[in-house]
Formats: sequence, C-alpha cells, structure tokens
Amino acid sequence: MKKKTNSPSLLAENRKARQYYELLDFFEAGLVLTGPEVKSIRQGRVSFTDSYIDFKKGEAFVMSMHISPYDNAGYMVQNPDRERKLLLHHQEIKQLTAKVEQKGLTVVPLKLYLKHGKVKLEIALARGRKFHDQREELKRRAENRDMERELAGS
Repeated sequence: MKKKTNSPSLLAENRKARQYYELLDFFEAGLVLTGPEVKSIRQGRVSFTDSYIDFKKGEAFVMSMHISPYDNAGYMVQNPDRERKLLLHHQEIKQLTAKVEQKGLTVVPLKLYLKHGKVKLEIALARGRKFHDQREELKRRAENRDMERELAGS
C-alpha cells in the first residue's frame, strides 16, 4: 500500500508567465478532468502556450491549455484544447471577475501539481508587462546572476 505524501509535486509549469506578466495575487483551483487527461498530465504532456482563464455565467474556465491525448485511452477521444472548468469558491470567482473587468487585469495559469492525489492548478491575477519592462527585468536578472557568481567565486 502506497503512503500519500502531503507535499505537492510539480507536474507542469508556465515559465513564460513571469516574463510576460507582473503577478499580483495567487489562487489554487481544482480542475474538472477526464481519466485519460489526468494520466497524460502525470506524464507531463501539458502546454500552457497562450492559455488564460475566462469567466462565463459565474464559472471559471481555463482556455487553450493543451493536454496531449493519452496513448492508451482506448475509445475515449478527447479534444486536447477544450475548455476545462475550474473549481473555485463562488466568492473567489466574483472577486477575480470584478478585478478583471474594472482594472484591465487578466488571470493566467502558472503551474499544475498534485496535492493529496488531486490535480491542482495555481492561477494568478496578473498585469501585462510592456516589452521594455520585459527587457529591463531580464537585464536585472542577468546582473544579479553575475553578482552571485562573483561572490561565490571569491
């Protein structure tokens, strides 16, 4: 019998989100998935390219998150880019919807991980960065990296 661990294990990460967006507030959401999708996610066959969170009729959906079809799914044919419902508290959905409508912010998916045997999605309220801000951020990170190398080498 396997013992469940309490620490979340990372399955996939949206690395570009921190480059393109200034992340303001973080939330954890469950996902409505099928069995073959869960198996494919466990294999790490997920792409966050151009994915975002949309709100319709008081519900939240993750749009255009690509989950490759599971090889041994049998007769169950899945659309890899279908919209998937997010499981959030009603109050969280209202709060996010209000902020997105008022301030011109967006909600982006950050990472998929396992927590107590369930697939969870970390999402963030974000403000888009301008192109010059992205370059400044990359330059600042490179300078910090060089400083760390010099300090470690001496």
